[in-house]
Amino acid sequence: MTNLWTIKDADGNVTNECIKGTEEFVAATFDHYEAFVEPSRLVLSAAESARMWRDGELRGTDYTVPLTDHPQHAAYITYRAALRSWPADEANFPDTKPTLGE
Repeated sequence: MTNLWTIKDADGNVTNECIKGTEEFVAATFDHYEAFVEPSRLVLSAAESARMWRDGELRGTDYTVPLTDHPQHAAYITYRAALRSWPADEANFPDTKPTLGE
């Protein structure tokens, strides 16, 4: 039977997170090992997810700040201000995202 294994050194530090092989092979090849357990998926709250989206929007519009001749410069500045203040808006956070042009 083939399984996945986590290989460790004598101090218990992981040296190979996941290898595939029979237990007989792993036991003959490595001194310290254990069955590989797949990490659980990270579950974000709605607020954490909204903050990640907001941070991405801010990073994605950083280039507009120094471009004072950008055709939508004022709209972007207003949008970015709305993004920064959005988490403090208890009535709208995290359900109603700011939009460009408002």
